[in-house]
Amino acid sequence: MLKIAYDPIYAFQLPEGHRFPMLKYELIPQQLLHEGLITAENLFSPGGKIDEATILLTHEKAYWEQLRDLTISAKDARRIGFPMSARLIERSATISKGTVVACHHAFENKVAFNAAGGTHHAGTNWGEGFCMLNDQAIAANYLLANNLASSILIVDLDVHQGNGTAQIFERESRVFTFSMHGANNFPFRKEHSDLDIPLPDHMADDEYLSILYDTLPKLIAQSKPDFIFYLAGVDVLATDKLGKFDLTKQACKARDRFVFEQCIKNNIPVQVSMGGGYSPNVRDIVDAHCNTYRVAVDLYF
Repeated sequence: MLKIAYDPIYAFQLPEGHRFPMLKYELIPQQLLHEGLITAENLFSPGGKIDEATILLTHEKAYWEQLRDLTISAKDARRIGFPMSARLIERSATISKGTVVACHHAFENKVAFNAAGGTHHAGTNWGEGFCMLNDQAIAANYLLANNLASSILIVDLDVHQGNGTAQIFERESRVFTFSMHGANNFPFRKEHSDLDIPLPDHMADDEYLSILYDTLPKLIAQSKPDFIFYLAGVDVLATDKLGKFDLTKQACKARDRFVFEQCIKNNIPVQVSMGGGYSPNVRDIVDAHCNTYRVAVDLYF
């Protein structure tokens, strides 16, 4: 059975007019339920916040305490982009736990989702770009610390570089970080992933997919992972106001299918976090995200 981490706290209430499309976290599970693709049984609550010891496998203690105690500077809060509150920090810690628990479901069912997450701009001691705790990095370090995986591949196909993830694992040989992103897009100061593929503006379907099809199988053969994290951002769409690419929903769906097919072919469990999506029409965001679930159900179940 496909298991999806979701909690009502994911759809955090932001000030009116805020540019982050928080509504999508409420609409994605609603749409999947409406289609009959899933039932309530597929959804699981993370069961509260992740414990501090697990957070501190990834993030520096001083940074986490600034978040936890709401003592983070106004400048650093602006870099994150959200109005700080205890409820917002609880949300981030709950999402991170959802990704960790989803890993256990992925071991059992070969694939599992978090309906939020993909907070790849958070580094060891900073947050930015709507990211405070790096959920997939936290989960990867959790797997390593508990001897649940020994070689991990992070496949980051959000349109923005996974700079926080790259920085967190820059000296960790057991985690291979792969980011395929817009060269001229945020973050403007890039970190060094194990493999970065910076792409030009207006990247179209065929060229994008050709690069992915050529790269990912070689990468899996080279890094020999026993677990994969997939960040399935839909800000690659032509409709995305922050993306700068020209991809169609069909290409985005083909991307997801190929990633899952490679996981299946190599018998590697995969945890999926949703990443970014900023199309003006929230329906475009939700439909593209739901395509990732549709493909997974089709291939795995």
